Amino acid sequence: MQYLDCPQLVRDFLSYMEFIKGRSKTTVNAYYTDLKTFFRFIKRNKNLVDNDTDFNKIDISDINIDVIKTITLSDVYEFLLFVSSERSNNAKSRARKVSCLKVFFKYLTNNLNLLKENPVENLESPKIAKTLPKYLTLENSIELLNAVDGDYKERDFCIITLFLNCGMRLNELVGINLDDIRNDTLLLRGKGNKERMIYLNQACIDALSDYLKYRNSNFSKIKPSSKNALFIGRNGNRIGARRVEMIVSDTLKKAGLDGKGYSVHKLRHTAATMMYQHGNVDVRVLQEILGHVNLGTTQIYTHISDNQIKKAIDSNPLSNIKRK
Repeated sequence: MQYLDCPQLVRDFLSYMEFIKGRSKTTVNAYYTDLKTFFRFIKRNKNLVDNDTDFNKIDISDINIDVIKTITLSDVYEFLLFVSSERSNNAKSRARKVSCLKVFFKYLTNNLNLLKENPVENLESPKIAKTLPKYLTLENSIELLNAVDGDYKERDFCIITLFLNCGMRLNELVGINLDDIRNDTLLLRGKGNKERMIYLNQACIDALSDYLKYRNSNFSKIKPSSKNALFIGRNGNRIGARRVEMIVSDTLKKAGLDGKGYSVHKLRHTAATMMYQHGNVDVRVLQEILGHVNLGTTQIYTHISDNQIKKAIDSNPLSNIKRK
C-alpha cells in the first residue's frame, strides 16, 4: 500500500513510523485510516468541500502545511465528537485516534519543525473502562484440542497447541520458519519485527514433531518461496492469517464453543491466564513471554479467578463461626 491518496506530509510520516520507528504494518495502516478520516473531517468542518460531498469520497491529497496550521485543539475535540456520534467509535477507538494525532503532530512539530506549537500537546485520551480478558477454561482448552479433526489434523493440532501453550500472536505464528525452531526454543518475530526467543514445553515439542513428519510427507508441492515456512496451506504456500482464523473458528464450533466470543486472540489470553493462574508465573516473566513492551499491557492477564476469590474468603479464620 503506497498511500497515494494522502498528501506527501502524511506519506512521509507513515514511512517514518514504519521504517525509522519500526512500527508494524498493522499499526501504520491504522494511522493511515485515522489520519484520512481526520483530514476528511477537517476539510468538511472548515468548508473546504461542498456540503453535499460524500464524506468517504472527500479528497485529502491537497492537504498542506498551511491547512494544518489552522487546526486547533477545538477542531480535534469536534472531530472526536464526530467519530463518537456519527461513526459510533467507542472509547478505545477514540483513544487510538488521539494517540495517532499526538504522534503525527509531534512529528510535524519536533521532527520537521513545521509547527511552532503543537495543538494537541495537552490533548487527553478518553478513559477506557478496564475489562477482564476473555479466555477458555482448562476444561474448554482440552475440549478444543480434542475436537481437532480433518485432513490436516496434525497441522491444525500443532497450531492450536502453540497458541494455547505459548501465547503467541496470529502474525507471529504464520511467520514461523523451520529454522526458527532450535531444539526446545522457538524464535518469534513480534510487532515491529522485534525478535524474542521462547521455550517450548513437551506438548509443543510433541505436536511439532508429529506435524513435521506429516509436513515432509504430505506437502509435496510446497512452493519454492514457502520452503522454509513452518505451516503450509493446501495450495503449497505459507499458511495465511485468515486461514488460521478459520481453522480456530471451525474447531471451536466442533468443540461446542462457538458463539461465545472466542477467537485466535482469546487463545493468547488463555495461554497467559493459564501460566499466571496455574504456573504462578511472575508478571514480568509473562511480559517477556508475550512480547509486551509495557508491563501495564501484561497486567490485564493477572486477573483473579473466581476460585482464588473463594479460597481467599474461605481462609478467613471467622469463616466457620456460627451463631450460638
